[in-house]
Amino acid sequence: MKMNKLLYGAAYYDEYLPADRIETDMEMMKKAGMNVIRIAESTWSTWEPQDGVFDFTHLHRMLSCSKKHDIQVIVGTPTYAVPTWLVRKYPDIITETHDGPGRYGHRQNMDIAHPMYLKHTERIIRRLMEEVQPYDHVIGFQLDNETKSYDTCSTYAQKKFVTYVRNLFHDDLSSLNQAWGLDYWSNRINAWEDFPDVRGTINASLGAEYHKFQRKLVSEFLAWQCAIVQEYARPDQFITQNFDYDWRGYSFGLQPEVDQWEAVRPLTIAGCDIYHPSAQDLTGKEIAFGGAIARSLKKDNYLVLETEAQGNHGWLSYPGQLCLQAFSHLANGASCVEYWHWHSIHNAIESYWKGVLSHNLKENATYREACRIGADFAKHGTHLVNLKKHCSVAILLDNVSLDALQWFPIKDGPAYNDVFRWIFDALYEMNVECDILSAEADIDLFSQYRMLITPALYSVSDGLTEALKDYVQAGGVLLSTFKTAVADRMLKIYHDDLPHGLTDVFGMTYDQFTDAVQVGLRAAPKMQATSHEVDMTRSVNTNASTGQVSQTVNPCVHSWMELLLPDTAETLALYDHPHWGDYTALTGNRFGQGYASYLGCYTNGDVLKKLLGFLCEKAGIAREDAAYPLIVRRGTNDLQKEIIYYFNYSEEPQETVYHGKDARMLLSGHEALPLNRDAALSGEDVSAVRTADGSCEENTTAVVKEGDRLSLSHWDFLILEEV
Repeated sequence: MKMNKLLYGAAYYDEYLPADRIETDMEMMKKAGMNVIRIAESTWSTWEPQDGVFDFTHLHRMLSCSKKHDIQVIVGTPTYAVPTWLVRKYPDIITETHDGPGRYGHRQNMDIAHPMYLKHTERIIRRLMEEVQPYDHVIGFQLDNETKSYDTCSTYAQKKFVTYVRNLFHDDLSSLNQAWGLDYWSNRINAWEDFPDVRGTINASLGAEYHKFQRKLVSEFLAWQCAIVQEYARPDQFITQNFDYDWRGYSFGLQPEVDQWEAVRPLTIAGCDIYHPSAQDLTGKEIAFGGAIARSLKKDNYLVLETEAQGNHGWLSYPGQLCLQAFSHLANGASCVEYWHWHSIHNAIESYWKGVLSHNLKENATYREACRIGADFAKHGTHLVNLKKHCSVAILLDNVSLDALQWFPIKDGPAYNDVFRWIFDALYEMNVECDILSAEADIDLFSQYRMLITPALYSVSDGLTEALKDYVQAGGVLLSTFKTAVADRMLKIYHDDLPHGLTDVFGMTYDQFTDAVQVGLRAAPKMQATSHEVDMTRSVNTNASTGQVSQTVNPCVHSWMELLLPDTAETLALYDHPHWGDYTALTGNRFGQGYASYLGCYTNGDVLKKLLGFLCEKAGIAREDAAYPLIVRRGTNDLQKEIIYYFNYSEEPQETVYHGKDARMLLSGHEALPLNRDAALSGEDVSAVRTADGSCEENTTAVVKEGDRLSLSHWDFLILEEV
């Protein structure tokens, strides 16, 4: 969806504030260059204090005041936190989960399969939509909030699941028992009325299918809400959802509880919530992977509907980092940056999840930096909005494979999202940009990429393996890691050679695996002689007194190792171990016009980056000179000009050499200066000028040419536009 300007703002809650200050807040937002707020998604009990009694006073205050100050609005449907009266009438709306019955108090604890929840949800959505219809500055709607199934295992949900399974197997119990292997431990189901409570199962096929069904509930719930909202929405109003990610105290990986590629289908534009460590721990990795997923859902730009301003404890940005973060979102394809939230809350569980303003609700350093961002967004937004990315690499992700590694985890080893982030973070540090594809839903897009990577793609269909085979045969480069192509889509392990359907592509197989204890890697003799790129040999130590050089095992293999048996494949690395040293760890195989590499173990990041660099060379993928902490992002703007972002995610100054067509400096951070050789010799000033209001005035003499050196200060950024 093409936006006519960058959106910049925050979530706003008039109903949470301890005093009437809506005019003050809107004036402060306008001063900060904010042009959008998100409202209403959290306050069902305010809009409907009792069953059928409605009070939209706060809603109209926010809509009227925002219109007065020319601030656009995204309205959220308030369905993710239920009011007390609804639970009093229907106590089982608070759902039972795998952990047992819930209690009122937390949000997102209701049963989205409960018929009375859905009935009352529809009523509040329709009433809300009727109230907002007269306001032409409402530009879009957000459905619910970070929607999930909330692990509903209610009677309603499980009854729907049995219907779902009956349709899946066409009422054939024999097929069900065969597909799921239910003869094991006498779990066989011989009558539909005997279908057991899913919470007790030890069968991964049944358990994972229920989790898949729960994700389907989410997709259906959002599609149902979307259809209601569409009855009222104008053609120019968008409908979105703020998808979030796996959570490790911050955004980490693929969301286990939602099939986002399926759930996004009825929506106009994808939205997301990205939270990340900041200050000394800011790397930009969460911004990049979250943006890559969001961008890939609709194959288009996306909205960052929530990100941190001050955020959680320890997340207060160093001076300049708020700007760095905001432009990092744009560099990955976002057309909107919204903070959660405008003001810090004075009560309840998120009191110290601070907003733009602190609890005293006055201007502060965060607010003043937000003013700078707003000014720069307004001045340069036409050059930065709707950035189109053109990636040569794609990572294939899959919720079913994620489920599989939850059911069959690697002991003390990486979970699915660890493997994904291991791959993504290595590419990020190498400045190799990538898209994220749904392994099964995006098969038709494989040919658009020079390299595909499958991190722990445990579950594959025959259609997927054939598509990967065709991709390599036609000239693509494929990298698969351990735990790829093990089981079918119902997690039944294939009984042919592994990796299933791909042994000829990789030119190898394996049938044994084990824990990796004090295991290193060494290059195969041929590779030692021909290519340093994949020479993952033992560490070299020099004795300081004698000068003698010795080699010791570098235990760079962790947790898991598959003992690979090459056939047509070339051995790129062997295990370095007294007993496993005859086995291959890493293979490469020419297949058709392409090349396929299989990595049978979990290694440290340096080894992985050597391999990825080798494969990028095979795929003909150009590499940046720079590497982390200097990050480079590229894209094409609406003017069909290339935009190049440079980010320094460190305390130390960084330098790099510019490669590309002549470009002008569109915007700089606090001390980013390009050194143009000719201008430097002539004494011309090629820096951008930072004005009193925080915006960056263009200096047309600041032209950067091929081979010029770029310097960035600590936590700095620089944006160039092709001339």
